[in-house]
Amino acid sequence: MSDIKISSSEDEVKTTWGPEHGRSAAGAGHFHNEINELYPHEDSGKHLGALLTDLGEKNLYDAAAQCNRCGYCETSCPTYMLTGRESISARGRNQFVRMLVEGRAKNPAEAEESLSTCLLCGACSSACYAKVPTPDIVLEGRRALNGYGENFFARAAVMSLLNAPRVFGFWLKLAYLAKKTGLPRLAASMGLYDFLGLPGLAEAEAAIENAPLRFANETLRKDPELKPRNKKQVNWAYFAPCGPNYIFTEVALATVRVLKKSFGEGVFIDNHCCGLMANNYGRLKDAREFARRNITRYEELKAEFGEFPVIADCSSCAGFMKSYEQLFTDDDAWRSRAKSFAAAVRDILEFIPAEKAGHPFPAPVRRAGRVTYHDSCRAAHGQGIRVEPRAVLRKMAGTNYRELPESDWCCGGAGAFALSQPELSKKVLDRKLRNIASVQADTVVVGATSCLAQIGSGLRKVYPSARTVHYSVFLDEAVGDREKKQ
Repeated sequence: MSDIKISSSEDEVKTTWGPEHGRSAAGAGHFHNEINELYPHEDSGKHLGALLTDLGEKNLYDAAAQCNRCGYCETSCPTYMLTGRESISARGRNQFVRMLVEGRAKNPAEAEESLSTCLLCGACSSACYAKVPTPDIVLEGRRALNGYGENFFARAAVMSLLNAPRVFGFWLKLAYLAKKTGLPRLAASMGLYDFLGLPGLAEAEAAIENAPLRFANETLRKDPELKPRNKKQVNWAYFAPCGPNYIFTEVALATVRVLKKSFGEGVFIDNHCCGLMANNYGRLKDAREFARRNITRYEELKAEFGEFPVIADCSSCAGFMKSYEQLFTDDDAWRSRAKSFAAAVRDILEFIPAEKAGHPFPAPVRRAGRVTYHDSCRAAHGQGIRVEPRAVLRKMAGTNYRELPESDWCCGGAGAFALSQPELSKKVLDRKLRNIASVQADTVVVGATSCLAQIGSGLRKVYPSARTVHYSVFLDEAVGDREKKQ
């Protein structure tokens, strides 16, 4: 990493964004965005051209400078609330990035702990009057860290998902076969993961209760009902995120059944990974390529069937796809295409209104017992989805519905956060589990697959009488075919 160069005076701060990003943002005051050497020019491809914020398109400095350190975010930030440490609060992270841009911090490694411990939950942005996009600012800071995105496992997973998804699936099935032998559990009990310096792998392995040997896309490709006879119009298209496709296949299949029952004919997009993992773990070029392939596939289907909504059943992936435009702020052609695709994306949590959800059968409602709902971060904070799933769940559960205290408190899953920050992840989860216990819930409904894994694993350990279930599975159980409910 080259030294950060800075030119500043009382009236002006100049930083280096790179010649292709020399643009001024409206409302930047006395700041003139000419250059920004938070990262050297040869690394500029690892970074976004601009951030799309609630207050308009901003460069990194202007976005971070929106934070006036008022502190409203701190009571919403899980890592600050658990530690009381300013350096791992939302405003602390924003200030670290701003100091790097301004040259007051010379080495991005100085901010590594602050940046790496962020859950990217977005609770701070929800609490912030200026809607400072802290998760995007943190990711930009992470991309300046030496070696970020070069982790072997992350790189191998992204590249195989992008270029050889069948090979990725083959290795995943081998891992699932190994799990069925009990060898990973034995390795964990012997402390092998701790010896390798990967204690989070034991938690990750335990979080996957049922390892599928047949992926959702393999089933959906053969479903004749997903090949509509009416070539002029379909009512929906299902996008299979990696979690429902490769791990929780019952979620993907339940989503499709619910969509068929509520909305009639639809298609399976047969998509690639949405690119969220690549985006969050330093592989921005790969994230753009995932996006291009999914946008192209959407456009092909749109040319055949006309307009339709794209339904995803993992809120993390749905939220990311809605932000595809931000990947292409310096590419006008792809930007407009990404914006059109993003406008079509719907989270399953928001797509089904209560009046279209059907009527629940008594038996599955009784089995569900007391029902509560956990707001996944990318649903509540990333997409503003709060009212719609509650309306449906209240209809399904009736008087057995219980509102969860701190329902939008992160569960600590956050993608691979439980792997990279196992101790902090456990502390975040413990608070969630205590809130679940406080309402004596029997069923916890979630909308993101990382939440399904994280909360499910936690409940099995400390509150085994309760279960975690995905929203689609809960609806499918409650209102599915009558003969299945007898």
